[in-house]
Amino acid sequence: MTESIAPPTTTKRESRTTRDLAKVAVSGWLGTAMEFMDFQLYSLAAAIVFNKIFFPDVSPVIGLIAAMATYGVGYVARLVGAVYFGRMGDRIGRKKVLFITIALMGASTTLIGVLPTYAMIGIWAPILLVALRLIQGFGAGAEIAGATVMLAEYAPARRRGLISSLVCLGTNSGTLAASALWAILVSVLPEDQLLSWGWRIPFLASFVLMIFAVWIRRSLKESPVFEQRADVVDGVALSKAEIAKQDIAKQETAQQGTATQDAAQRANPVVPDLAGTSTIEAALHQRKGKAFLIALGLRFGQAGNSGLVQTFLIGYLATVLLVDKSVGTTAIVYGSLLGFITIPIMGLLGDRFGRRPLYLALSTLTALFSIPMMLMVTSGNTTLITVAIVAGLNLGVLSLFAMESVTMAEFFGARTRFTQLALAKEIGGILATAIGPLLAATLTAVTGHWWPLAAMLVGYSLITLVSAAVGPEVRGRDMVRLEDAV
Repeated sequence: MTESIAPPTTTKRESRTTRDLAKVAVSGWLGTAMEFMDFQLYSLAAAIVFNKIFFPDVSPVIGLIAAMATYGVGYVARLVGAVYFGRMGDRIGRKKVLFITIALMGASTTLIGVLPTYAMIGIWAPILLVALRLIQGFGAGAEIAGATVMLAEYAPARRRGLISSLVCLGTNSGTLAASALWAILVSVLPEDQLLSWGWRIPFLASFVLMIFAVWIRRSLKESPVFEQRADVVDGVALSKAEIAKQDIAKQETAQQGTATQDAAQRANPVVPDLAGTSTIEAALHQRKGKAFLIALGLRFGQAGNSGLVQTFLIGYLATVLLVDKSVGTTAIVYGSLLGFITIPIMGLLGDRFGRRPLYLALSTLTALFSIPMMLMVTSGNTTLITVAIVAGLNLGVLSLFAMESVTMAEFFGARTRFTQLALAKEIGGILATAIGPLLAATLTAVTGHWWPLAAMLVGYSLITLVSAAVGPEVRGRDMVRLEDAV
């Protein structure tokens, strides 16, 4: 098929076809699957075995806290990666950055699988684990943001929600693969074999996915929106100083007349005349921050719920409630499978009814479900525990993620979209997903009760609810515009 996705604005720009869109979708799915597989592998390992392998000389509760803290340091590195690679992606294009991030993530995750344990080299074991976790986070800090931006900028406006939700299918695939691997391992291997060598298998297996993703990304075309930006010349975005220099040159040539204007253009080949200078000026002079804060609030609920449901509850079930380890991991597998239906439905509904109404409905339902969910989790009944985690994962995590992928991309202007989206995701991740499990572990250890977990779920959802209420509707917004939606 050769249906045009985004027609070029000059003859020098390549056209985009549905085949190009499909390749971008597969690339985004693979990269995001790998990112979430890597992080889910680690989070489950932290909840199930790392407290014994890397922190064996402390009590089980303190060991869980230490393992979760090591899990959290990756999010600090993600923030640094978001800034570094986000700015690079806005400056030189999305494609180059996505190639680098996938390589960093894959290499660090594979190396975790060959790390010596505390019993082998003592304190150096957790130190090396933290170092690889930092490298992994540095690459991951811009991976999902870049994949989200790339796919949203390729997609036709009327199907942008559905197509952008494919990124979430990547997260779901990665979570499913990691959870399935761990479910098999904890079910098949005795504990001594799991602790001695079994835990390494999932990390080493991620190498195959990395190779395939790198191969796909080598042949991608750049985002059509990036190429159509009024501030991009020869594949590189002009800096503020270069834009100011161009404005001065234009004012001078306008005074000199047409003939002298041509001469001035030849004398300043590095800063050519641009169409849409007024649009550039509007973007440069727009007061930033409002769109970012709203996007951060939208991110907060999804990220916080994810940290509690997919990370902390698994360890809480096994360590505190003394439920069989396979119950939590199996529930995540079932929830991820259901997510393959939930995610595209949410994308379609967002295209049909708008982003804002769905955010309001989903965050309200998640808040209302928080207490019943925890009552089911602490009931001791395997069926109720499974239903609670499956429902919580799809309602409070995957559904919100499907909306987040397109909404945050539409919130930001093309000039800073990659950077702002990456920062909103990673700051939200640090505040909610990384700190959340550590805070939850501490509060449940101190109180000996489940109510702090329900309170945290309600709090996360209310933040998202308020953010959606004060934010604008951005469905179908022109992605080439350089300024933010608010």
